Amino acid sequence: MSLATLTPEWDDDERMEFMFSAFKENRDVNTTDWDSKMAFWTALVLKSCRQRGSVYVSLQELNMIFRRKEKSPLGLPTVLQSLARCGKIQKESEFAASVDCGWLSWGVGLLLVKPLKWTFSSLLGGSRVPPEEPFVVIELVKEKAAEVLGAYRSSDLGGSSVLSFAELSSVCSGVCADESTLCMALLQLQRDKQVTVSLHDGEKVVKFCQHGQDRVSPVSDVDVGIYQLQRSEKLLGERVERLELEAHKCKEEAKMLLREGKKSQALRCLRGRKRVEKRAENLLAKVESIREILDRIAQSQTDKMVIQAYQAGVSALKLSLKDVTVERAENLVDQIQELCDAQDDVNQTLSRGVAGAEGDMDELEEELKLLLDETKPDSISLLPEVPSGAVKHPGGTGLLDSLPDAPHGPIGICEQLKQLSVTDADWQQKKTPTKPAEMAHR
Repeated sequence: MSLATLTPEWDDDERMEFMFSAFKENRDVNTTDWDSKMAFWTALVLKSCRQRGSVYVSLQELNMIFRRKEKSPLGLPTVLQSLARCGKIQKESEFAASVDCGWLSWGVGLLLVKPLKWTFSSLLGGSRVPPEEPFVVIELVKEKAAEVLGAYRSSDLGGSSVLSFAELSSVCSGVCADESTLCMALLQLQRDKQVTVSLHDGEKVVKFCQHGQDRVSPVSDVDVGIYQLQRSEKLLGERVERLELEAHKCKEEAKMLLREGKKSQALRCLRGRKRVEKRAENLLAKVESIREILDRIAQSQTDKMVIQAYQAGVSALKLSLKDVTVERAENLVDQIQELCDAQDDVNQTLSRGVAGAEGDMDELEEELKLLLDETKPDSISLLPEVPSGAVKHPGGTGLLDSLPDAPHGPIGICEQLKQLSVTDADWQQKKTPTKPAEMAHR
């Protein structure tokens, strides 16, 4: 593994000389340098573990991985102690014990979980980090748990809620490098309530949380029964395949014996083939029966879900109709009808009031008209009447008769102006009205 791909500072001799040096005993001496070195090694440890696909780390392994120019970093023990105090890494035994002590019953030997008494005593005494002690990186365990859950749900066994540990190991072979890593991932999934593990006839059985569930339920008798049926179906199917191969082998052997002229031996091979095929047919019938039972169980589980949904719906409906009765509904309807009738009466009353007001307004308008007729001025009646005949000129001729005749022939503009011209005296005489004194004199 090339560490230069994990950090560009790995080829910087001056920088690496500082990073490979030991930490100061007191962080307060130079807080910046201390924190910078701690952040560098913390990130590098996580990157190296993630690149190797491992969730474990130990001082001895880190000294080998980070060896540069025949030197190992002197501050790695301080780094591991700091990570342990922050809870980013834990001893394998601590991590298993923090999940569920029930796991210790099947994990001893596989996980090398030591007694809890030894675990607590080791925590309380001394600050020295044992070189061979494996630590579990919590962040990487969570990532691996998510990968295991995704591998299970995307596999052909994703429809089965209960799997054997061997089947799960096969499914997660491309995710977990070894069984210990798989166990750590399962421990994290059990902490997240996504998985539960139990022993059945000495075999580890893993049950996963299904879609639509917040947490996994304990392994029940129904789960065990389904697991046994699925296991029987698988075993019978494998046996049928072996019998089919045996029948095919008998057929090929009979052909070979016929070519060699050994007819009696060929007949024995054919009879043996018939027996093998009959056994295979019986096993296939049993396999079909098991499959039918599994289908019925799946259907019953669906029916159970439907019934539970119905029950939830009935309970919700009861709660929603808790205070609703027929008598109360009828009472409410009667009250509404009474209010509507009262509103109609109010509307009729208001309508009558508005009509009366309109009648009063008509009477007031008539009275106002009479008042206007009575208050007209008398001077209006003294004005002369409008003439009914033609209006005449004061000289005795009509107003139109005093105008010149319209020309009949083509004349020039000057001639028109001469004919249309009127002396100022005539026009003034026509325009100026006769004064009352002159009229009286006449």
